[in-house]
Amino acid sequence: MKLIYNVKDKPSFSQVIVFAIQQLLAIMAATIAVPAIVGNGMTASAALFGAGVGTIVYQLFTKFKSPVFLGSSFAFIGSMVTAFAGAVSAAAGFLGIIIGAIFAGLVYVVIAIVIKLVGVNWINKLMPPVVIGPTVALIGLSLAGAAINDVFSYGPKDGNGAFIMTAGIWASLVCALVTFAVVTICSVYGKKMARLIPFIIGILAGYAVALVFTLIGNAAGIDALKVIDFAPFKALVADGVTLKTFLAVPEFTFLEGLKGIKEIDGSYIATVAVAYVPVAFVVFAEHIADHKNLSSIIESDLLEEPGLHRTLLGDGVGSMVGAIFGGCPNTTYGESVGCVAITKNASVITITTTAIMALLISFISPFVAFLDSIPGCVMGGVCITLYGFIAVSGLKMIQKVDLEDNANLFTVAAILIPGIGGMAIAIGKVTITAIACALILGIVTNVILGKKKKDEQ
Repeated sequence: MKLIYNVKDKPSFSQVIVFAIQQLLAIMAATIAVPAIVGNGMTASAALFGAGVGTIVYQLFTKFKSPVFLGSSFAFIGSMVTAFAGAVSAAAGFLGIIIGAIFAGLVYVVIAIVIKLVGVNWINKLMPPVVIGPTVALIGLSLAGAAINDVFSYGPKDGNGAFIMTAGIWASLVCALVTFAVVTICSVYGKKMARLIPFIIGILAGYAVALVFTLIGNAAGIDALKVIDFAPFKALVADGVTLKTFLAVPEFTFLEGLKGIKEIDGSYIATVAVAYVPVAFVVFAEHIADHKNLSSIIESDLLEEPGLHRTLLGDGVGSMVGAIFGGCPNTTYGESVGCVAITKNASVITITTTAIMALLISFISPFVAFLDSIPGCVMGGVCITLYGFIAVSGLKMIQKVDLEDNANLFTVAAILIPGIGGMAIAIGKVTITAIACALILGIVTNVILGKKKKDEQ
């Protein structure tokens, strides 16, 4: 893949600002979705600030050589819910999710130290292209359902699982298809800037169509056509026009958590540790897959330079710092990698600017409200392309694998089928995701069949 801007390239200032907004839009939906799912008073603006801080920490540890944004991790949602459920108060729960993120980050720190001492060759042997390729593809494919549910705005289904095409669902589908069409047309046929910012153009086009439907719905009194929810904007003026209408300090996690410091005991800390630490090992596998995928895009092995130990330290420490402010442990985002792949812009300056922009925007109430108001169907149209690129990137890695060899064929099958089939396992309070289960099964299969192949040679 020939990049328009490589890692160290420096686009003009105006271009960087536009590219950064695009990256921000690409990662926005997932980043603010985690606090919304967990609830308990967590806020989107704080999560956005935490993601920005975490990304800057990551960039510092990786010496500004890895162009990826860190956002709220979905893998830790269960852990966060457990931390709140086991706390004696909401304040103690906020402190609990910070402690949990620190435990998870320390797992990365320990692994990073081990890798620094022994090197990364064992990683490459344990996870060759026959293993890492289908795993990367699986990450994209596993998100397909979320993208399609967004396209139809989680509308009603019939007994066969098909979406029932009501007026509202048709409106959502049209908005999603317009967004998808504009993104793809700009990416393929666009000239100069249009080809570099397809997501911005696509989201604005989809939002415009959604606005038309919403205005018609308001005028005709048809609720089904009200695609855009203006509640985030209404909240800005609920108490009249004040300073908070324009600027507001995010509700940082540590401010609330400090109130519950006297309510924390050893038993609760142990509960939080059990909820977070195993998940950190699971996310470690996805960390490698994301960086292998990004390495293939920028044609430079990030596991070698800046080194897996540095990416892990950046991810781990960045996750700790981010959680202190936003509550959510962070992780490298596939949406960010997909944005790099589609736009062919790997400039790390873009990522760093995106992080700074996330920090600033978290204080700007109207912009946060606008981001909150972007309909799920519009983001669904974008995510079809983003998640699709992740899946295709993995499949491209498999192209280099000899699938005429049954050992390789069964290894790929051992990853794709359990992963797509949703073979997630719950052990007590710990959930091993389908991707992690598939990766473990693939590694074991490859080791066993690889040994047989060596014995025959």
